[in-house]
Amino acid sequence: MSKDQKEQPVFNLKKAKTMVGKTILIGLTYYDHKGKFIEQKQMHGKIISVDNKRGFEIELEGTRKGEQYHLPPDLSSFKPANPGEYHEHTTGEVIVNPDYLTTWIVNKPPPDFKPDST
Repeated sequence: MSKDQKEQPVFNLKKAKTMVGKTILIGLTYYDHKGKFIEQKQMHGKIISVDNKRGFEIELEGTRKGEQYHLPPDLSSFKPANPGEYHEHTTGEVIVNPDYLTTWIVNKPPPDFKPDST
């Protein structure tokens, strides 16, 4: 398997388009380049568009109303949410009956990292 094949995310545009208009709760955990925990963030909003390259565009709500956020075109981390109240620990907001939950781990590159331009 080539490097490009191995890194391809799980994405089905037809399925992803059914998620437009749905509410999503996003959890992000950040680590530095050595694997040391930095912080956790949560946010929520409505999925307003999907695309093979740009992924999911979310119009944020609550304390981040007016902002937009993008998630990669990868369905593997999206899970249907059980009905109920979800509490954002970072803001104290309560989100009632979101449609989806997604969590991501973000590993920060080393300070001297230079992206490959190929």
